[in-house]
Amino acid sequence: MASVKAVDEIIRAAMERGKFDDLPGRGKPIGLSVYFNTPEDLRLTYSVLKNAGVLPEEIESLKAIETLKSELDTCQDEHQRKTIIKMINNLTLSFNLLMDQHHNRKMNNNG
Repeated sequence: MASVKAVDEIIRAAMERGKFDDLPGRGKPIGLSVYFNTPEDLRLTYSVLKNAGVLPEEIESLKAIETLKSELDTCQDEHQRKTIIKMINNLTLSFNLLMDQHHNRKMNNNG
């Protein structure tokens, strides 16, 4: 097993060779608001599921929303932009409803 120092050196060398230059989101702030707006118990559950290669519907929705937002940033066609915005709004509504259901279940279980 490689030591932390060895791993740091491997990462540093890869950075110097530009291996990380074309990663998605490079130079943009990491959006953590969605993560912290998710209830703590669900974050742990999602982490376990993710490590098992299974993503819950809510996470799939968030990924789809982010993908659509990226498409919207580069889209020039006004009709297509309206379609993408509608899709983002529908997915956001679905996500919010799912989160509301989780919140209500949690409140009912604790009440």
